[in-house]
Amino acid sequence: MFKNILVPLDGSQMAESVLPTVTFLAEIFNAKVILTHIIEKNAPTYIHGENHLKTSGQAQTYLEKIAARRIAPGIGVEYHVHTTEVKDVARSIVEHSGEFGYDLIIMCTHGHGGARNVIFGSLAQQVVALGVIPVLLIQPDKEEAGTFKPWRHLLVPLNEDPEHARSLTVATDLAKKFKASLYLVMVIPTFGSLSGQWISTSKFLPGTTTRLLDEAAANGQDYLLQYQNDLQNNGVEATIDVLRGDPADVISETALEAGVDLIILGTHGKIGTDAFWSGSLMPKICTHSKIPVLLVPVKITT
Repeated sequence: MFKNILVPLDGSQMAESVLPTVTFLAEIFNAKVILTHIIEKNAPTYIHGENHLKTSGQAQTYLEKIAARRIAPGIGVEYHVHTTEVKDVARSIVEHSGEFGYDLIIMCTHGHGGARNVIFGSLAQQVVALGVIPVLLIQPDKEEAGTFKPWRHLLVPLNEDPEHARSLTVATDLAKKFKASLYLVMVIPTFGSLSGQWISTSKFLPGTTTRLLDEAAANGQDYLLQYQNDLQNNGVEATIDVLRGDPADVISETALEAGVDLIILGTHGKIGTDAFWSGSLMPKICTHSKIPVLLVPVKITT
């Protein structure tokens, strides 16, 4: 499933917090790990109170030492330092996809200054735009540093766009691999939680908008039930729920309350209010959720 895992590191302990997950997944999937550092133009001297890697020599030495110290023996490891200074680190990582042939990126959801926007706004969107490379985002947890929590309960948000249901392919494979259960949810906004262009529409047609939302919630149960039956026939335990409210908030809160270990989010990276997963939903979930989020790119049928 995953054969080449790319891990961007900046030299900080926070970024290194993903390595237990990297090691676990590499062992499970017999995957190769590619540790990389991109030399950033005008890079800060310090990051998270630690020296920032600013030269190729520093970066190469660091990557080799961290692999020996943090990656389990027997796992194949390669190193790559992009020596040419770049302004857009995120884009540089994406542009190396053809060179390395990686099929999963794992990185920590932290950043200095505007780097959080790089991770959520630039890297995630650019990788998703390629349409082929999943990105696993992990928030550092000081209390569980150096550990990996097995994935036993996976949350898959869906809507009626069949493109997003493609994330179920990845979710099903992971569920079988980890002997995990799937929790399929559809979140239908309430009248008060509408956003974007729907706000203007609802002001002119409040009654109609409310009825349409209620109908969508009723239809959602049947929609999810079809997938639940297919999964169970395929030997995967699955439960379903149709919830109401702001999608990003409800997904994050539900994942925490349900004891979910991983959120698997299908996204096509499209920006605009006409797409369910567009605009602020993806970064909002990734920012608010303390649970790892796997972003699975899906293609749009034109």
